[in-house]
Amino acid sequence: MKSANSPASRSRRILAGLLGAPIAQSAAPAMHERAADALELHCHYQLIEIAGAGREELKILLEGVRRLGFAGINVTFPYKEAVLELLDELSPGAESIGAVNTIVVRDRRLIGHNTDTTGFARAVAALVSASPHGAVAIIGAGGVGKAIAFALAGLGVSELRIFDSEQTKAVDLAARLEGHLITRIASNVENALRDVVGVINASPVGMLPSLGSPVPEALLHPALWVADAVYSPLWTPLLTAAKAKGATVMTGRELAIYAAANAFELFTGFAPSISEMGGAFDAVMAARYATSDVA
Repeated sequence: MKSANSPASRSRRILAGLLGAPIAQSAAPAMHERAADALELHCHYQLIEIAGAGREELKILLEGVRRLGFAGINVTFPYKEAVLELLDELSPGAESIGAVNTIVVRDRRLIGHNTDTTGFARAVAALVSASPHGAVAIIGAGGVGKAIAFALAGLGVSELRIFDSEQTKAVDLAARLEGHLITRIASNVENALRDVVGVINASPVGMLPSLGSPVPEALLHPALWVADAVYSPLWTPLLTAAKAKGATVMTGRELAIYAAANAFELFTGFAPSISEMGGAFDAVMAARYATSDVA
């Protein structure tokens, strides 16, 4: 299905990509290219892995995106906030959040969007609706944490406990959320999780190749729901421990798929098949785990 503001025709080759580090394990190329194939579109999705890029390097890279015919790129850790000042325009949502995960090129202008918010809202809605009046904790107040926090506000969460190892990030997020919901800045993870109904890991802790958990196992229990924005690996140490403790868990699968679907539509003007994108995601995960088992 084509959206009303379509920038693309089926005959045009679509060039998109992902900027971040580390991204070798990303399922984004498979999801976008499978969705394009199902719509009989021609799409190439390029990984742009650059670690430690500063402002000038990012500026040069984005100028290349502008000039080389990209429909747009996705942006992941650690650049979701760093690219903001280098763009020509921000969507209202991205401006409020203070982070971008999708850059669309329109008439050689770079326009920042945030599909993490809409993607996470679709993914977590059922969990939130099951416990609508309880406080929720979020671990990590960077780019993805900001997007998830605004998604939770939109879903009607009454109170958000924010913890980040860099307290200035937690303070900034709380200020951005003023008027949307009650926020409390936690000094540590233990305080963040006190009497909450749910917790979300929005930090890179647990992401390959560095494994770990942002939440001590002793704080997990059956009355809690636990979500992780990390999907590589799909079953992070946090989710594995939470499931063992009887908690309701949500992997990063749905967030990845829904956020990618919304970005795909921004790039192409065509609404993708969620089932096709989900199938591509699952195939990437299955191949990865099969390789790990052989190794």
